[in-house]
Amino acid sequence: MSSANYIIIYDGNCNLCVNFTKLLERFDRGKLFRYIPMQNTAILETLNITPQDCEQGMILKKIEDNSLIWQGSEAAEKIIELLPNGQLFINAYRSIPNLKFIGDKSYLKIRDNRYQWFGGREKTYYSPYNLNCKNNSDCLVN
Repeated sequence: MSSANYIIIYDGNCNLCVNFTKLLERFDRGKLFRYIPMQNTAILETLNITPQDCEQGMILKKIEDNSLIWQGSEAAEKIIELLPNGQLFINAYRSIPNLKFIGDKSYLKIRDNRYQWFGGREKTYYSPYNLNCKNNSDCLVN
């Protein structure tokens, strides 16, 4: 089985972000995505992603193409679009007048208040589906 094609950079200290990551892990099982917490600055530096970039929200990056990168609500939409039948949901979401605008604004509000609304974690969550996990048999899943 080949390695995943995308990296999701998430806040490993945010309860909401970690729960979303764990949900994706269970659903995807490393087929499409690898995960890096934004607190892992050493790895992010090798990907030319700064802490300031991370402040703008979750990041989705194509592993083999540095020009393909999505952030914030665009990253969330692209993640859903890449999942099986996800394109159907994204097309419906985008077809409803003003829903994308509301979604984009909601994302910013949640991003800026995530610790107050959902709480923080004492220990950063590191996904078993990380960049060292070359194929699913290498991943140490809890």
